[in-house]
Amino acid sequence: MAIIEVRHLTKRFGPKVVLRGLDLSVAEGEFVALLGPNGAGKTTLLRILASLSKPTLGEVWIAGYRLSDQAAWVRRRLGVVSHQPLLYGDLSAEENLRFYARLYGLKNAEARVREILNLVGLWARRRDLVRTFSRGMQQRLAIGRAILHDPEVLLLDEPHTGLDQEACDMLDHLLRQVAALGRTVVMTSHDLARAADLASRFDVLSGGRIQASARREDLAGDALLTFYRQALIPDPNVVSERAQA
Repeated sequence: MAIIEVRHLTKRFGPKVVLRGLDLSVAEGEFVALLGPNGAGKTTLLRILASLSKPTLGEVWIAGYRLSDQAAWVRRRLGVVSHQPLLYGDLSAEENLRFYARLYGLKNAEARVREILNLVGLWARRRDLVRTFSRGMQQRLAIGRAILHDPEVLLLDEPHTGLDQEACDMLDHLLRQVAALGRTVVMTSHDLARAADLASRFDVLSGGRIQASARREDLAGDALLTFYRQALIPDPNVVSERAQA
């Protein structure tokens, strides 16, 4: 069963077309690594899925809700980690999580906040203002914010950015736990080795469309790199379309 369904998605910024009639279907419980070069539209796609940006054309359904007119219902089912941490600098770590717990109407909020702070390694800094945190610590807390309400779908835009090795290992462990619970994850990444280690499926975005998709079991050894490179070989039809646009 598809928990994310994207049909004929187009996104324009003035004359520039970033997404070109993109189709995407993600089954419940899949961990999809969204790969592609800089400027391919990966962040744009995730922002649309997260209801942070509106498509020019096309439709998106998440957990059975149509994003165009049921965005509030969709947001309650999403956890999002973007390039902006979406945290309040003049609140402490625990105050930030308490605020989001109230937004989501969480029961046993204090216990959940304590659990998350321990999970992301920030319990000792729980009373410190977020504006005093390093980039990596803010990223840890942003990840905690995203999973606080146990969302059905987790959207991650380069989540390892700014994290040291210890924090990266922590995040990998956490993502494996989320996946083991049957939650759906879509993660953009430039790190093929990390993507290969975490994801169950790999989609390559280029030319405004998903050019290729493969499952982990179909790729042996270091075949992900070969698959990725082949997916980026220009399609003559796409080149022709761009010339006509």
